[in-house]
Amino acid sequence: MSFGLTLPPQIKVFGAFFIYSFCMGSIYPRLPAIQEFMGVAEGALGLSLVGAATGTLISLTFAGPLLDRVGHRRVLLAALPLLALLYAIAVWAPSPLTFFLLLVPVGLVIGCIELIVNLEADRVEHAIGRRIMNRAHAFWSFGFFSAGMVGALAAQSGLSPQWHLALMIPVITLLTALVLGKFEPAAHRAGGNTEASPRFARPTLAILVLIMVCLPAMIMEGAIIDWSAIFMTKEFTAAPFWAGLAVAIGAGSQAITRFFADSFVDRWSPPVVARGMLAILGLGTVLVFFAPWQPLAYVGLALTGAGTSALFPLAMSAAAQRTDRPAAVNVASLAQISFVSFLLGPPLLGFVAEHFGIRWAFGIGIPLVIIALMFADSLAPRRKANPVAAQ
Repeated sequence: MSFGLTLPPQIKVFGAFFIYSFCMGSIYPRLPAIQEFMGVAEGALGLSLVGAATGTLISLTFAGPLLDRVGHRRVLLAALPLLALLYAIAVWAPSPLTFFLLLVPVGLVIGCIELIVNLEADRVEHAIGRRIMNRAHAFWSFGFFSAGMVGALAAQSGLSPQWHLALMIPVITLLTALVLGKFEPAAHRAGGNTEASPRFARPTLAILVLIMVCLPAMIMEGAIIDWSAIFMTKEFTAAPFWAGLAVAIGAGSQAITRFFADSFVDRWSPPVVARGMLAILGLGTVLVFFAPWQPLAYVGLALTGAGTSALFPLAMSAAAQRTDRPAAVNVASLAQISFVSFLLGPPLLGFVAEHFGIRWAFGIGIPLVIIALMFADSLAPRRKANPVAAQ
């Protein structure tokens, strides 16, 4: 594909993250309408959403060799429009089981895109000599924010989720062609380890501690994505625009915080940043859980989004710095267990919402934050042993 803009490599990475999340995020502001279309309760909707997480976990585990064989450029240029098409098909599902089955291929494509864009961000970061990973994920959040705003406007206008997601197909195709039409994958890191990673990396006790630190961020990010629009509809009878806006607010505050996250970590230590993020996250979940009026709930969602922004990247850095096993194994272990959390998150929160009330989909984050604060010191950089002192 020769059509497209000539852009610096890091801008292409930012664009890829934005387009990917703009496509992926379009369905979540429409979940209240999709739930009404299927006529189901929160528990059944939560179980159906596991389809995408299941496909993603499968893809992340097995797709690497296939992507290398087919080529990252070819896969990325095809996968983004394909993702939009699969979402457009999935929203026609008449039942939770059908929705689950249609979301599995969505997840398979998401996993491929996830692997490509994160690997490309790492390689470009190495090539240009400065960090861009947190900023790349900020653009992922900006894409989700944009999808939330567009979805909120579409919902308020009365446009059905089916037409909305169908219109996303040409939009995503055009954006992909413009921004990534001249995309060429960056070279491998010089001297990198080329050995295959294990299919499943067993978590050590240290990795489980790191998971406890970032678990509230992962669960609460899922709560904002999956349940905030439904929360606004049920608790405040919000109009479609104001319900969809809840998704955008959480993603927008997360994006802004991620954009500046690297400077926070450079200025203060990872445990200090983590405690600050957990405090913000805890305050946000408390405000959402107890909010008596809609504006206060929006403030809580904004704080919750900001609090989720940097905890997972900090945990990934801490895992990579551990010396008990190769860095790739520790990182893979943390990432795989994290995706299991995403896998279990939607049905857990849906079950909680259906049986205890939609507010508890956010209230469950309060004890998780308290536990995480107890383990924040595990994010401290590992000190390398002094070879002289060791003799």
